[in-house]
Amino acid sequence: MGSVLARRDLRVIIGAEAVSMFGDQALWLAMGIWAKQLTGSNAAAGIVFFFFGIPTLFSPLSGMLVDRVRRRPLMIICELSLAAAVLLLLLVHSRDQLWIIYIVIFGYGLAGTVTASARSALLRTMVPDDDQLASVNGLLQTVREGMRLIAPVAGAGLFAWLGGGAVAILDAATFVVVATGFLIVRVVEPKPHRTDAHWRAEITAGVAHLWRTLPLRQITVATGIALLVVGFTETLVFAVADQGLHRSASFVGVLEAAMGVGAIAGGLTAGKAVQRYGETLVAAGGLVLFAAGSALLTVPLVGVVLPGMAVLGAGVPWLIVGLFTCLQRLTPNDLQGRTFSAVDVLVSTPQTVSIGVGAGLIAVVDFRLMLAIMVAVVLASGVWLASRGRAARSGPAPQPVDPELAEPLATSGGEG
Repeated sequence: MGSVLARRDLRVIIGAEAVSMFGDQALWLAMGIWAKQLTGSNAAAGIVFFFFGIPTLFSPLSGMLVDRVRRRPLMIICELSLAAAVLLLLLVHSRDQLWIIYIVIFGYGLAGTVTASARSALLRTMVPDDDQLASVNGLLQTVREGMRLIAPVAGAGLFAWLGGGAVAILDAATFVVVATGFLIVRVVEPKPHRTDAHWRAEITAGVAHLWRTLPLRQITVATGIALLVVGFTETLVFAVADQGLHRSASFVGVLEAAMGVGAIAGGLTAGKAVQRYGETLVAAGGLVLFAAGSALLTVPLVGVVLPGMAVLGAGVPWLIVGLFTCLQRLTPNDLQGRTFSAVDVLVSTPQTVSIGVGAGLIAVVDFRLMLAIMVAVVLASGVWLASRGRAARSGPAPQPVDPELAEPLATSGGEG
């Protein structure tokens, strides 16, 4: 970690990520509260998060854009555009302007599909050393988890004090700060690789690369299967507090804080773990930790549930750092954006589905049974992935692939 922080440009990127995450987390919760305040409707608040999530469907197009241009200028343009867009929230004064919140949040989510992909690709250009790449990803994940602990509370507090307009101004300021950070970063980006391939081949080139790259395919498959039930957690945490521990709904905040502390610890150790054991085994370890922590939530004792939430939280950064370090390491520069977007869709969609399924099941199924199902599926995914880990630990990064040759789902044989 010391070598990472010794590099001035990496310090700037990490600082920019901290500012960006603070602004994002502060705004999202405040917008839900604002919609609820304007309408008195929980559904109106929920739709805010729906509009934020829908742009994930456009990730393949975002990935193609990221691979066609230099990433640093693209990031700067996106950040400054978002700074202007969120200031439109200053026009919201009554429920008649609720649509402005929805439009801004939709644009926020859409730009997020571009910036997340571009940031990942730019980071790989800046950090060609594999070991250092894992350390940077671990540190970035630690920063993100830390911001999740403090930013939503800060955003909600600022909203209660000065209103939604103040939150919008704060978020706009963070975008300007982040854009400035990327402006002063010194990085030489390779010229974007252009081809005359059909647009369909270009869009699906990321999926094709993912499918051909065995370690990445294995981690993505295991993660996607696990996330088919991991979304249950969003609902189960309330049931654990209420039915398991017989505490009020506000105790969920304590459970989330315990999870956040565990996630910070996981982020701090993930990079070193990847260097020692490889991405596949670390991602598998993250799934096993998540399953073990989830199992502890069935015990009706605060002294067991809180450590369980911490263990569960520690598993998340291990999974994320393992998955995306593998993606960055084994993906050519000209496919970084599209491959990131492909992975994003393949892991985000199951999670979104499971959140909805979990919200429906909790009304008719005992929460302990749901926890048992979640533990079984996540643990099985982790054990399966670990069994492939040693064979998939390392290997030279592949040479850039011409998208014209990258047919969708072209298999190369071997275990999937």
